[in-house]
Amino acid sequence: MKNNFPVFISRICLLLGSWFCISSAYAESRINMPQGVTPMSHDIYALHMMIFWICVSIGVLVFSVLIYSLIKFRKSKGAVPADFHEHTVVEITWAVIPFLILVAMAIPATKVLMRMDNTDDADVTIKIVGYQWKWKYEYLDQGISYFSNLSTPVSQLNNQAPKNEWYLLEVDRPLVVPIHQKIRFLVTANDVIHSWWVPALGIKRDAIPGYIHESWARIEKTGTYRGQCAELCGVNHGFMPIVVEAVTPEAFAAWVQQQTAGKTSLPPDIKKEKSQAELLKQGETLYTTHCAICHKPEGTGMPPAFPALKGSVIATGPVKNHIAMVLNGKPGTAMQAFKEQLSDEDIAAIVTYERHAWGNDDTPRYGKEAGGTVQAAQVASQRAESTHEKLN
Repeated sequence: MKNNFPVFISRICLLLGSWFCISSAYAESRINMPQGVTPMSHDIYALHMMIFWICVSIGVLVFSVLIYSLIKFRKSKGAVPADFHEHTVVEITWAVIPFLILVAMAIPATKVLMRMDNTDDADVTIKIVGYQWKWKYEYLDQGISYFSNLSTPVSQLNNQAPKNEWYLLEVDRPLVVPIHQKIRFLVTANDVIHSWWVPALGIKRDAIPGYIHESWARIEKTGTYRGQCAELCGVNHGFMPIVVEAVTPEAFAAWVQQQTAGKTSLPPDIKKEKSQAELLKQGETLYTTHCAICHKPEGTGMPPAFPALKGSVIATGPVKNHIAMVLNGKPGTAMQAFKEQLSDEDIAAIVTYERHAWGNDDTPRYGKEAGGTVQAAQVASQRAESTHEKLN
């Protein structure tokens, strides 16, 4: 045992020395914090690595002294413990040195925090609103607003198909931003606490109802950067990813023009009715995107939080009640209002699909109202009625 002890200690020292000398390799490791693509993310990374190596240096120093003491003053060599109870110089020293180390870390950390909060002189301002379980993006200067939903196929969610590389990290509409411009983010929530987190941008901001938290980024290169909600916000917390598309300023200007071009044209004619086949096809697609996460593709739901639609009173009862539920939601429950998220045509398609799917058209609850076809004009009429009632 005595012969093996020095060998064991030498191996420990070799391990510590090797660990200390691989900073460049460790910096590129996937287990470390990413360096990111914004000046802010670079500052955060540099601060992280500085504090990391300070901690490593302290650890190496402390364990070196400890190991040396264990070897040099071990009982087998006849060491006799000192007989004293206090040492003023040593006690002052080990109080002052940690204080100075903390001050040395606090100064650059404070500078980074101050830069984080400097959202002045932004070129683009985007309001981010967290919903259960999606994100809404509003470009305040460009007048663009849309929802970003999880686009992972239901077949993958149900383990019926192989999962692709971006499983649970893909959306139907990403956040499009320009590079080399200062982007100001205003983060809040509509229902519960969420958190908008994109590691490559160096941003993580809590989205709290009634509060607005600010952040900013200046992305240095084009690309796709992904993140997730980082605050446990309910049963489908893992189903609200974030995708940021960073494009050139010219491409961003073209995208803005494309998004706003439709607003100058005439709105769709809601008096023009669609066939039942068209509504069912459109409704199935929209149901998969907006409703299936809670109510399941089979319409069986997850009671009691998310009731089944298959054979339900809503889906087989009066059409007016069904439209009102989708438009206005149900206060005090997880059923949110979709009147700001979907058009009259979209809501008509979803309601039509739900009233025909899973055998609902064969199970009337009130007279003969099961099934049927709902048109955009009906939804528009109820939307106007609910708005009028709210105003009065």
